[in-house]
Amino acid sequence: MLTPGSDIKIYLLTGHTDMRKGAASLALFAEKLLSEIKICSGAMFVFRGKSATKIKILWWDSQGFCLFYKALDAGKFPWPNVSDKTHLGITRAQLSMLIEGVDWRNPSWSKPPERLG
Repeated sequence: MLTPGSDIKIYLLTGHTDMRKGAASLALFAEKLLSEIKICSGAMFVFRGKSATKIKILWWDSQGFCLFYKALDAGKFPWPNVSDKTHLGITRAQLSMLIEGVDWRNPSWSKPPERLG
């Protein structure tokens, strides 16, 4: 389970990424695209494959790079259609929804309880 701290910044790298890349290659790729952000700052970087069924999350935990990988059996990971930006900042809640395959851009909540207590 990923539980980023409240001070962790999360960046979604728009477009698609070669999912054969490992932690070092993804770090270099992110550093090239996000020159204003320090890769070893503790931020998380989210990458999606071309088929939209796989994501990788890269972050520095002060000892080394950690790499989280998830592949969906059915469905696709929702991704923004942004052609002019290389990255997009998202919240921890949006990251949680993304990992579960929920459309974090426009979530639809289940019916609220009819009575409380």
